[in-house]
Amino acid sequence: MTEGRYLVDAPLAPPTATQGLLEVFRRRYLLKLLVRREINARYSGSFLGLIWSYINPLTQLFIYTFIFVLVLGRDRTENFAIHVFCGLIVVHFFTETFNAGTRSIVRNKALIRKMALPKEMFPVASMMVSLFHVAPQVVILLVAVLIIGWAPSGLGIAAFFLALGIIMALGTGLALMFSVANVYFRDFASVVNILTNFVRFGVPMIYPYSIVDERFGDAAAYYLWNPLSNAVLLVQRAFWVGTTEDPEKTMLTEMPDAMFSRGLVMLGVAVVVLLLGQWVFRRFENKIPERLT
Repeated sequence: MTEGRYLVDAPLAPPTATQGLLEVFRRRYLLKLLVRREINARYSGSFLGLIWSYINPLTQLFIYTFIFVLVLGRDRTENFAIHVFCGLIVVHFFTETFNAGTRSIVRNKALIRKMALPKEMFPVASMMVSLFHVAPQVVILLVAVLIIGWAPSGLGIAAFFLALGIIMALGTGLALMFSVANVYFRDFASVVNILTNFVRFGVPMIYPYSIVDERFGDAAAYYLWNPLSNAVLLVQRAFWVGTTEDPEKTMLTEMPDAMFSRGLVMLGVAVVVLLLGQWVFRRFENKIPERLT
């Protein structure tokens, strides 16, 4: 105590010294505000508002049904529109997380300059907004498969949440790396946009996995090194397989072996990417404010 004032015997530390992914979720209230702000901004001035998040996936389901089933006659694969829509959920979740997360730091530069907060919060918030938009797509899918005659199963539900975990970790990890890269060179936002254009063709969405297995034989195993392919197959396992006439036969002829064990491995890979993304982000984040001009 000096002249009536209390002195705290504690080391000085910058306000951002405890940043990181753990700090992001420790400040869950701030994260919630960011997510709510992003969602409100997306539907600001819209008459229908959040209803659009249901109209868009429903429209896509009708389009895929019309094009692939009625026009192209893709009768080789049962309920092909459901097959495609399962993949579309994964593809949209990943591409939206990756694209929006890459732009998140630059887009929120005014807020970053004013507040001392974990900068990782912005890519994470982008992932949470993308996850929010998965819900309407799943609702549309559930209604469609229930009409066809699908029945829920414990393994199917586990497969779906395993797929979500893969995309959440992988998309956030890549968003962390590319968001800080985009601060240094704005070209990275365009690079990511181009890369995500190839995603839907690199997963078994508009074609069944059985075609890959038939055309490439043993080399098809390399195709399954892609975490996104495994996530799509897991969602198809959760919903599409149960809508076919003989689900057990579909599993044998249209799905790869050891899906769950491979899915767990891919989840581990996605977590490694997330940790690597965190390390890269922390390595360069100190220079982010001066680069945000």
